[in-house]
Amino acid sequence: MFDPKLTLETDRLLLRPPVAADFDAFCEMMADEESARFVGEQMNRAQAWRSWCSLIGAWHMSGFGMFSVYLKDSGDWIGRVGPWDPEDWPAPEVGWGLHPKYTGQGYAYEASVATMDYVFDDLGWEDVIHIIDPDNLPSIALAKKLGATNRGPTRMPEPYHEAIVDAWGQTRKQWKAARS
Repeated sequence: MFDPKLTLETDRLLLRPPVAADFDAFCEMMADEESARFVGEQMNRAQAWRSWCSLIGAWHMSGFGMFSVYLKDSGDWIGRVGPWDPEDWPAPEVGWGLHPKYTGQGYAYEASVATMDYVFDDLGWEDVIHIIDPDNLPSIALAKKLGATNRGPTRMPEPYHEAIVDAWGQTRKQWKAARS
């Protein structure tokens, strides 16, 4: 069941379901060629609106979805991180994408750790993947830091079915062992 008040908190971040007020910052992120390269494609505002509605709709369809990530000290929206499992997806995923102003500062790791705990502890998932383009070296480094291993090539559903991607992942047992 979707809980619009659900909030995950870390030392520096708040993670909450996305709301309309986050849309402009999302548009900025998706208009940036490098930021959008590995999370779909660069988008104009109309395309970003459809993608944003998909992110919000996932919460209503599944009871979970990508979180909007905010800096605690400023309230700035810095990206989206969270569980993702649309129809025909290879497996339940925890994915990430940050606004270009906020990359390289450890925020994706911090938000991903909170999300991994959430999917294993609250959603009861037994296994998680991260779908990563082999050229996306920062995401590969993050997946490794999270304890994931490369399980090899996988295919996403249309319209992304031609993308060359690997499934990085780990089980709940592996995650819990590494966290203790």
